[in-house]
Amino acid sequence: MADALSVIPASVLRNLSDKLYEKRKNAALEVEGIVKQLALSGDHEKISAVIKLLAKEFTYSPQANHRKGGLIGLAAATVGLTSEAAQHLEQIVPPVLNSLSDQDSRVRYYACEALYNIAKVVRGDLIIFFNQIFDALCKLSADSDANVQSAAHLLDRLVKDIVTESDQFSIEEFIPLLRERMNVLNPYVRQFLVGWITVLDSVPDIDMLGFLPDFLDGLFNMLSDSSPEIRQQADSALSEFLQEIKNSPSVDYGRMAEILVQRAASPDEFTRLTAITWINEFVKLGGDQLVPYYADILGAILPCISDKEEKIRVVARETNEELRSIKSDPAETFDVGAILYIARRQLDSEWEATRIEALHWISTLLDRHRAEVLCFLNDIFDTLLKALSDSSDEVVLLVLDIHACIARDPQHFRQLIVFLVHNFRVDHSLLERRGALIIRRLCVLLDAERVYRELSTILEGEADLDFACIMVQALNLILLTSSELSVLRELLKQSLVNAAGKDLFVSLYASWCHSPMAILSLCLLAQAYQHASAVIQSLVEEDINVKFLVQLDKLIRLLETPIFAYLRLQLLEPGRYIWLLKALYGLLMLLPQQSAAFKILRTRLKTVPSHSFNGDQLKRASSGNPCSQILHYSGSQITEDGNLRQDNGNLQNGINFASRLQQFVQMQRQHRMLEKSQEQSIARSSSTLSKEGPEAEESRGPQTSNSNLPPSRSSRRGLG
Repeated sequence: MADALSVIPASVLRNLSDKLYEKRKNAALEVEGIVKQLALSGDHEKISAVIKLLAKEFTYSPQANHRKGGLIGLAAATVGLTSEAAQHLEQIVPPVLNSLSDQDSRVRYYACEALYNIAKVVRGDLIIFFNQIFDALCKLSADSDANVQSAAHLLDRLVKDIVTESDQFSIEEFIPLLRERMNVLNPYVRQFLVGWITVLDSVPDIDMLGFLPDFLDGLFNMLSDSSPEIRQQADSALSEFLQEIKNSPSVDYGRMAEILVQRAASPDEFTRLTAITWINEFVKLGGDQLVPYYADILGAILPCISDKEEKIRVVARETNEELRSIKSDPAETFDVGAILYIARRQLDSEWEATRIEALHWISTLLDRHRAEVLCFLNDIFDTLLKALSDSSDEVVLLVLDIHACIARDPQHFRQLIVFLVHNFRVDHSLLERRGALIIRRLCVLLDAERVYRELSTILEGEADLDFACIMVQALNLILLTSSELSVLRELLKQSLVNAAGKDLFVSLYASWCHSPMAILSLCLLAQAYQHASAVIQSLVEEDINVKFLVQLDKLIRLLETPIFAYLRLQLLEPGRYIWLLKALYGLLMLLPQQSAAFKILRTRLKTVPSHSFNGDQLKRASSGNPCSQILHYSGSQITEDGNLRQDNGNLQNGINFASRLQQFVQMQRQHRMLEKSQEQSIARSSSTLSKEGPEAEESRGPQTSNSNLPPSRSSRRGLG
């Protein structure tokens, strides 16, 4: 300290701390001259003493004017040192850097000015302080004082020039600081950061692309900034980096893919578009590097396929197709389970397009990696079954395609049908809304006969009799009306003359017993008219209720469709098909006379020609009582195809119709017992309510009675 005081006159030190700028400036010039003389004489100890005096007594002084004088003095000393300043930078720069964060804006301004002058002298030697200078400038770029901001910008430009021309700059040491600052939201700081990234990327010797994963997320974050200028600058920087990636032989796609996946879900539209565009390029360029990230990428693409912005949807679809076209081996870190997890999760998306593409992925994986997919079957099976309730027909059809692909194996086929019946049981609305579509599609994909046989086997042992009845009625209606089941209907028409038809008839009969109308439809389809008549005769009072009549109405209307054209043509030969007439008249007798179905069937039966009867039959026909035509035959039996032969114990083509009838009667007895049990339960509940007392009766209010309501047992058996 004494050495410095002996070198610098007291008057200079006083002026250096004066409140007037001109006096401080003049004093600084004298300091510059003194230091220059000391440098020429090589007295670096006294130079160090002078710098120490200026730093300790001035720049760290509590007096603002002292700090200002110290800063201008340090800059002057550096100018006086010229080429020898580098060896004193460790003393000169830290006090100036400290002043850049001074609470007094004027001090901060002079600190910028001082550091600017120092940098002009030492140039590249200042690089050792680059991180501290960058950090200070980052803060000053958002300074509240406009003059300080302006001074900081001048200093920033000079430092950029120094860095671009220096071969001592260390990008490895700088990147951690840059990564930390990229999360700042201040718009001025963001502009400052993007400016530095652009400058450093323009330097050929600095590999910014290699460190892109460290600050890529920050750049994407700026795309949603409220300032259009910042968004444009960030987008420009990203576009430049993307172009470099396309031209670079070595890129770390993996780390960046993780960032892009997150940004593809951004609420900001521009950010999503940029992210999905990058992902699109990565899928095209990345190759095997991206295999471990396929699942994450798919998780980003699928939601974007349903984006509200058309540009995003287009790019997402293109990327999805590119990704699906890449054929990878599970042995090459291709995680089938992860892809399936993403696809399964996207099946819960509210957007139809996303759900459809998720199903396409499951289907693709089944085609390419069937064994691996089946290992995860338990994880996806319930979700696929749930998807059958989807509001979109296209989704349901795709789900059925996948189920059919899985069900190519016998054990999985059985599992599918069992679970399908279970879903119908717990969700009747699914059966009502989607039942026909599901069953018809499965019949196309998996062979109709196989599907119906399996369904029949399951329903034969169904414990829930009401559900079994509803399900059988639905299956029966599908069988009678669907074009996809025309081959099955033709096979059933041959039941009495063909072994395959007989086996199918017997297989369906066991479960069709749950519904009288389904059995009658099956018999009419199989041309087992005598048995149909026997079934009608076996019906008792409890069987003929409202639901029964509704089903009967449907059957009568179906008889007028092209499906039963062969049956109507057989009425041209009533003598040969006497049991057909008897069955139809039996149905007529069960219908209320005022119903539309009664009138339809009666009109049809009136058209039956009477001239085909012989002898007594013609006499009975001419009496005007068509029903009398079928009441005469008792001694010999007429087979279903019209040929006379003696009673053979109700065995035709190996079908024991007597046994089948007994089976039907027993099943209907079980249904009646269930109805009675339900009625008794309702009665007990009503009795309990009636014993609650007058108060409870009054609290319930007046009850409305309706004598026209059908008895409770009429509520049994529903859908057709």
